[in-house]
Amino acid sequence: MSSYRERIYRQYVHGRGQALAPATLAGLAPRAATLRNAVRRFFPARRDVRVLDLGCGHGALIYFARKAGYSDITGVDVSPEQVAAAQRLGIEGVRNGDLLGTLSNLPDSSQDVVVAFDVIEHFTKSELLPFVDEVRRVLKPGGRWVIHTPNGDSPFVGAIRYGDFTHELAFTQASLSQLLLSSGFSRADFFESGPVAASLKGAVRVLLWRAIRLGLQLWQAAETGDIGRNAIFTRNLFAVTYK
Repeated sequence: MSSYRERIYRQYVHGRGQALAPATLAGLAPRAATLRNAVRRFFPARRDVRVLDLGCGHGALIYFARKAGYSDITGVDVSPEQVAAAQRLGIEGVRNGDLLGTLSNLPDSSQDVVVAFDVIEHFTKSELLPFVDEVRRVLKPGGRWVIHTPNGDSPFVGAIRYGDFTHELAFTQASLSQLLLSSGFSRADFFESGPVAASLKGAVRVLLWRAIRLGLQLWQAAETGDIGRNAIFTRNLFAVTYK
């Protein structure tokens, strides 16, 4: 790991204006709707699948996945502070480790699902290629990789791309498809990472986002002649790709 990463990851929870991890499980509430929705939409229907969360942070996704019935889920994160935060919150199955090293020690075709939320943007291109290959190797045939990453097509991508000193990349549907399909994955599906209508406030945000999205489509149509029905404009995007 390069020296700048060691410095940042050592203080990754508190080395910013606001602590990244909450003090209690109740502090996970602001992310609950988004993470529950991600589990519902992108995880397999079977609850007995084996799930590996790479770059799991303080284990928020693991917590909500277990609440949804996915008991065979573990996570690894490179930041000791994040792992300590997970332990403080009582979220089990989170350990400290190098992500590529973790993958390298796993048997072929041993995982049903691999998750990488806000992870692949931290790699350089040369680092990302072997990581992608290892994810594909450890997935079972038909297994899926769920990715959440900065969206290069968003007008506000700069806020995400440059919002973390350790970010190296951002992706569009085209560039991420290019990476995944050329690496042997069979299919890649893409989704916006927008607001979720799990409350009145969330429903209002969804309606506002739809109006804003229409304006962005018109902007794209004026510039390119393509209304972009399948365009993704949210600051982050979801990708689900299959072995």
